[in-house]
Formats: sequence, structure tokens, C-alpha cells
Amino acid sequence: MFAVIKTGGKQYRVAAEDKITVEKLPGAAGDVVSFDNVIMLGRDGGTEIGAPFVTGATVAGEILEQGRGAKVINFKKRRRQNSKRKKGHRQDLTIVRITEILTGGAKPSGKKASAAPAATQPVGVAAAAAAGGRDSSNLSLIAGIGPTIEKKLRAAGVTSWEQIAAWTDEDVAKWDAELKLGGRAKRDEWPEQARELLAGKPPRAKVDQAEQKSGEDW
Repeated sequence: MFAVIKTGGKQYRVAAEDKITVEKLPGAAGDVVSFDNVIMLGRDGGTEIGAPFVTGATVAGEILEQGRGAKVINFKKRRRQNSKRKKGHRQDLTIVRITEILTGGAKPSGKKASAAPAATQPVGVAAAAAAGGRDSSNLSLIAGIGPTIEKKLRAAGVTSWEQIAAWTDEDVAKWDAELKLGGRAKRDEWPEQARELLAGKPPRAKVDQAEQKSGEDW
């Protein structure tokens, strides 16, 4: 059996034991959630399409984790007006494991799925906990890492302060050559900056200090 549900303005085709990532839902890991907006049900006897929703149908699931999506940069510039604006956004997301597809007005049994393995955690969630609740995947707080360089680093698998803090001089030279950083990592002391951030010190650049104080990822 499968169902098509609607949540967060989007539609998802789900079956039992599926894991889906949806826009943030209230609750903590382990909480049971239900989706009452079931658009379609698929069974051996055929499919049932709602008008707009299937009467008496509910999909139950368990919250595995609360996280955030990848950073999206919005940059606007007005030519010859000396005007530019850069804003960043990371969508709050919830990972849910589908446990039951119910019909006939049945209520969720409250059955919970097994704990999510550590490997399924979104990048930065575990790192943020280790960094005292701060998001150590926010590479832009290291002075010298702008949107373009951050994109290069993430594509190469460098996604946290912990990774950069562990760089040796040989690592710095290797990444500089591979990503064509122009000596920026050594000049701006990225490993030292990453260790400072992990130790709880504020970012070196004033604009990054303002970003950290705001709690947003610019």
C-alpha cells in the first residue's frame, strides 16, 4: 500500500518504512506525527483519489531528526547605483520515518521506528552539538570564505569547522592547489580560525560576528 500526502505545500508518495524530508514539523526526535491530508491511496484493489482528501485516511510517522537544509544565497546588485545585498537562507527540515498507513478513521497506534543511525544525520547537526549548540557547518563564519569558495569546499567534501581545524600545512597546500584558492587559506589562517570558533571565540570579521549574533546563516 502507498499514499500520497500533502505537507508544507508539497506532495510526497510514501509507503511504510519510507524516510522523507519535509518542511519543519513541531516536535522532537521520537515523537509520533500524523498526516491527515492524504490525496491518494494505492492498494491491491486499485487506487482511491480524494476530493480533495481521502476520507478517513491517515499516514503516521515518527520524527527521526530536526535539521536544516543546504544554504541558499540570494545576491542582488543594482548597476551603477552602488547598491548590493546578500542574504542567506537555510530551510528548517524534519526527517520522518513512515510507520503506518491507516484507513477507515483508524488512529495511529503510536508505534515508533528504531533510532536513526548516526550516518543518516544531516551534515552539521552532530557537529553543531559538539560545538556547544553552534552550527559548525557554517563555513562562511571563517573570514576569507565567501559564497564561491564555500561552494567549492562543500563540493570537495569539506563541510565543517572540525575538518578545517584538523588541516596541516600539507593539507592547506593540497586544498589550495586543488581548489585554486590563491593562497587564501594560509594567508587568512583558516585552520586557526576554525579552532577559535570551536573554542567558542567570536568570528574575526565584524560582519561575521553580526551574523553569528543574529542566529541566521547569511
